[in-house]
Amino acid sequence: MITVQDAHRLIRESVGVLPLEYQPLVRLQGRVLGEDVAAPFHLPRFTNAAMDGFALRHADIEGASRDTPARLQVVSEVAAGAMPVRPVVPGTCVQIMTGAPLPDGADTVVAFEQTSGFGSREVSVFSAPKQGANIRFAGEEAAGGAVLLRKGTTVTPSEIAVLATLGIEGALACGVPRVALVTVGDELRTPGEALDGPAIYNSNRFMLQALCRAWGIEPVLQLHARDDREALRDVLAEALAGCDMLVTAGGISTGEYDYVQELLREAGVTSRFWTVAQKPGKPLYFGVSGDHRPVFALPGNPVSAMTCFHEYVVPALFLQQGRVLPGKMDALLAEPFPADKKRHRFLPGAIWQENGRLYCRVSRKVESHMITALAGADGIIESGPAPDALAAGSTVVCSIFPWAEIMQAAGEE
Repeated sequence: MITVQDAHRLIRESVGVLPLEYQPLVRLQGRVLGEDVAAPFHLPRFTNAAMDGFALRHADIEGASRDTPARLQVVSEVAAGAMPVRPVVPGTCVQIMTGAPLPDGADTVVAFEQTSGFGSREVSVFSAPKQGANIRFAGEEAAGGAVLLRKGTTVTPSEIAVLATLGIEGALACGVPRVALVTVGDELRTPGEALDGPAIYNSNRFMLQALCRAWGIEPVLQLHARDDREALRDVLAEALAGCDMLVTAGGISTGEYDYVQELLREAGVTSRFWTVAQKPGKPLYFGVSGDHRPVFALPGNPVSAMTCFHEYVVPALFLQQGRVLPGKMDALLAEPFPADKKRHRFLPGAIWQENGRLYCRVSRKVESHMITALAGADGIIESGPAPDALAAGSTVVCSIFPWAEIMQAAGEE
């Protein structure tokens, strides 16, 4: 049995980034860039107007006011997407729209609200902004060739906007893991089927699928195996043949029909650890296939399975994608925490903000078979081994579920 810290270390040492693959722009969302992205041209590419108005020479409007407006001849109009047809010379101006190229000779744009408006061959200017006002200069945001997005950046809608602005159709990105899920047990039935005898419903299958989706992963396989050596061997072989990561639930303890660990060894998976000094989730297995694919075998208890997935599988998914590992936060206990004398303890619970601090309390139901403890939980609250329960006001570590919304205490804004 190893510590939680050693389990994380072995996972970090064993899980590598998936090979890079070219992805079109429409499929880059959530991916990690595998290359630097440089601007292929100046940004803006050409000097242009920042608002609708008149492009003119600042020297022609110095001192302009409501009482003494500057009057200029409007010689042409330039719209966004069009090129100027006439330069600006002393005493003239060009009506211009936002984004349109600045005509030669102009050095300032006056907003149309500060003028007598559009529609006439002569315009009165009632205010003189600073020279160069309301102009976006070529290259002022970025020079052509400048690196704008670095390798290792996670692509969000913001990065999509940058790439599209640069006319970039796609980029190299880290792969997204193909995850295979396998549940094990004769007693398990699919929701909708009738329960007979001591049968129970297979919650792990749907919970693990939902957990993958919550982190942006769509499982490529979802299989179930009976507690039969040959049937389980075939299911594991099928799962291993079509995935970048295998996650199983059930059949990993020391019971007479717990074949998972033995059959993984037969399939060429090398164990990195089995059993962790934690509660719940002690019988957790982690191994690596001959071609370096990570394999997690989670306990069958749903709370244990969810805790182990959140604590260990999620970091491995991030490592495979080249992403920065999700962080944890300190919080103050609003109520005592039932620490364990020998094992690291993980418990679902509520997490909220109050008076600028983060507070938490564990679920009222703390046993690993009590799946309703997960309902409404914001995340996992944890503590290392301790001789006694941690008192209210103690600082503990929390990790928040990706679907949780951390609320303010009632009455706060």
